[in-house]
Amino acid sequence: MIEIRKVQQDDREQWAQLFRQYRSFYALQSDETVVDRVWGWITDPSHESAALAATVDDTTMVGIAHHRRFARPSTGTVGLYLDDLFVDPHHRGEGIGRKLLGELAIMAGANGLSVVRWITAEGNTRARELYESAAHRTHWLTYDLAPDARSPE
Repeated sequence: MIEIRKVQQDDREQWAQLFRQYRSFYALQSDETVVDRVWGWITDPSHESAALAATVDDTTMVGIAHHRRFARPSTGTVGLYLDDLFVDPHHRGEGIGRKLLGELAIMAGANGLSVVRWITAEGNTRARELYESAAHRTHWLTYDLAPDARSPE
């Protein structure tokens, strides 16, 4: 039985293990400072970031979804942004990612939000199969601009 729920204070170790695997999957350098910082964010009710956990047997965490609200000025609405979705490789194909996405859709609907949006790497083919079957792929491209150290004028 798969249960989707909010991450709780006593989930720290299991969440951290999954988050480290997520970061490793995307070839991000191991950094416990990041793990600690993100844990602080998702367990702080006043922070914009939050997290869902997917558990089996009521105890074993097998998936995580980090999310936050975001303003959509072009439509005058607010959406739900999925920052990170990760399922333990030993539990892929069991519908856990789909259940996490479904819970995010329910949350968005219950709160009058206009969309659940996310990005993924082009080469993340396994996840893209799920995403293509669960959501509409947009025509938007993503760009990253490096910060400029100069002071604003």
